[in-house]
Amino acid sequence: MLLTCQAGFESLLERELTAAGAAVLEKGPGWVRTGEAAFRESLAFAHLELKSPMEVRGESVNALAQRIADFLLASLKGERIEAAWPNLWLGPAELVGLGRRMGSVQDACGEILRKRLSRVAKLAVPDLPRGAGAARGLFVFFADFGRAWVTRDAWVHGPRRMADDDLAPSRSYLKVEEAYVVLGREPAPNETVCDLGAAPGGWSYSAAKRGARVVAMDNGPLKGGALDHPQIEHRREDAFRFAPAAGASFDWLFCDMVEEPHHVLQHIVDPWLARGWCRHFVVNLKFGRVDPVALLAELRAPESPLVRHAANVRIVHLYHDREEFTVVGDVMVENR
Repeated sequence: MLLTCQAGFESLLERELTAAGAAVLEKGPGWVRTGEAAFRESLAFAHLELKSPMEVRGESVNALAQRIADFLLASLKGERIEAAWPNLWLGPAELVGLGRRMGSVQDACGEILRKRLSRVAKLAVPDLPRGAGAARGLFVFFADFGRAWVTRDAWVHGPRRMADDDLAPSRSYLKVEEAYVVLGREPAPNETVCDLGAAPGGWSYSAAKRGARVVAMDNGPLKGGALDHPQIEHRREDAFRFAPAAGASFDWLFCDMVEEPHHVLQHIVDPWLARGWCRHFVVNLKFGRVDPVALLAELRAPESPLVRHAANVRIVHLYHDREEFTVVGDVMVENR
């Protein structure tokens, strides 16, 4: 199994795998290879799992392209391709010039496929399916200029690069947009959102542009598209002191604050989930000053509020995350 992650976090993915009992065979910028079976949603740092990849080596562009094309053509025998299929080529951006090399190999491989199976080639799309789950197509990961790993099967964990919005007040907008993909749900028109620590308003704006009604809690100012938005009520209050009125609740809890993660868990996540003050949640937990792998173990422990009060929980290090986890899930029905 070859697993990809955000570059610079491969050592944390390795530690997470080791903690799960997996043997790591090797690693490089943005990737780790292990001999273990699929982990699916249980990993936080993994973005994509390449199942049983075959190693391909070649000194030239044409040699690599031919070997990858041969692998694909052989695997297609007896298989009918009637719909769009993912054709994804990846590699460490840190290796200067690798992108050009990879693009040349991809072009040469595509030309071989077009000559042999034109109809199948036309159905290829350079993107992953939205959300988490199994995917079948062609997945190629370049470890360096003359070495690649290739497979037809992958497990998508959900993280992906999102499109920006010129009206979004901050980069954090991209995180919540990506979180919707992982959760498989997003705020709907007339749903209610409480955004704790909202300023400058990226998450509030994201929900409001979908027609949700947002209460944005922060003493700081809102900016950009969140400022004076008709769907956003800005309350200059302490997010840690806020609680819904008796008998009231929100459809969504948003929380992205630069606070110690245990403080957020104790004073926001636990009461909001235990008392059923929301139905769905997207919470960021900063791990810059704590051991992230130890924090993961705490979040997954039986006494964690995420285990006791929530369902469909995903703890993910997103493409747009830095030193933080994004936690998404649904509050248990009996708590609402």
